[in-house]
Amino acid sequence: MTDHLRSLLAERIGGPRFGLDTPIYKFEKIKRAKRAALAARPDRELFDLGVGEPDGAPDPDLVRVLQNEAAEPATRGYADNGDARLKQAAAGYLRRECGVEVDADAQVIHSIGSKAALSLLPAALINPGDVAIMTVPGYPVFGTHARYYGGEVFALPLTRERHFLPDLAAIPADITARAKALVLNYPNNPTGASATPEFFAGVVAWAKEHGVAVIHDFAYAALIFEGRPLSFLATPGAMDVGIELHSASKNFNMTGWRCGFVAGNELLVQAYGAVKDNSDSGQFLAVQHAVAHGYDHPEIIARTAAKYSRRMDLLVPMLRRLGFDAHKPKGSFFLYIPAPKSAAPADGSGEPVEFANAEAASQWLISEHGMSTVPWDDAGPFLRLSVTFAAANDERDERRVVDAIGERLGRWRYQF
Repeated sequence: MTDHLRSLLAERIGGPRFGLDTPIYKFEKIKRAKRAALAARPDRELFDLGVGEPDGAPDPDLVRVLQNEAAEPATRGYADNGDARLKQAAAGYLRRECGVEVDADAQVIHSIGSKAALSLLPAALINPGDVAIMTVPGYPVFGTHARYYGGEVFALPLTRERHFLPDLAAIPADITARAKALVLNYPNNPTGASATPEFFAGVVAWAKEHGVAVIHDFAYAALIFEGRPLSFLATPGAMDVGIELHSASKNFNMTGWRCGFVAGNELLVQAYGAVKDNSDSGQFLAVQHAVAHGYDHPEIIARTAAKYSRRMDLLVPMLRRLGFDAHKPKGSFFLYIPAPKSAAPADGSGEPVEFANAEAASQWLISEHGMSTVPWDDAGPFLRLSVTFAAANDERDERRVVDAIGERLGRWRYQF
């Protein structure tokens, strides 16, 4: 019977070969390497700089709001596309923090997190043969679902030479002719790069010229270290071509709460809402109301951003002293550094270890140093480090963790 069921599986997930020849995903490799490192050295503390998930708990006020709202009879039913509470808070946040004016009723709708929004939006935009333009390295969910609907994905590389901003002029004419969507993400995962007003202005001009919808995944919106969040929607003309995805996961340490919002062009917001209405029954209203409280109190986010900035100020100088080309980003909790090509014992006691790519370097860092990172080889060999290391409980502990990592890495000399 299993063979018959295999014959029924859709080609989009592998058809009859599903589960038989699927390559091991990089994050699964990292998990396995971490388990092996812990088994080999159970006495050694493992520092996880790769997970990229907030290490702190949600603010106690947000938890109290959730508890109180969960006890209200009015929140127990289907949320569908949400009520006015989060919409109004989102509109207020965009106005105060980003300088963006939106109609809360017509231009804002909640999401069950950015991942859910990115998985639903292709249903509103992509027909067979259409193209989704995605930056690489990057978060692949929109592209995965675009392929599910018969679309194609064009990979636009993010390189250090261009400050990890894509070169829209490099997109071939036959691709732009079939393109339906351009997906961007700034502050960026994994590079930590930030966009500029000039870049966003160019995106708007390009989108209008070629008739392409822009989807800006603003998941790290408020995790910035100076100034105000740079919303794509603040760009003149952006409302004509695009929407923006906001997330409570990273900004409020609410990864498991699964809530955010989509804002921007009214027609695109309505189209997303129509797909969403036929895909889910909405996020629990108590969660939405707690998230709304967070957007009404941006000082909560500011405290989290300050913690990540402080940790960057410890980690970056340490890595630079050891030869790594590390630079503090303007936002996010990601540090993106070129992977070493080789490493040799600092005391000259052994032969160098060569690394064919970033994945090899990452695996060596886990096994040799008990330090987990995420490798990216899509546009050159890089390592992504996250300052969400859960091993640190306070500022003193943060210094201890960074000093311990530096001591381990300092036993070797690196070539790049």
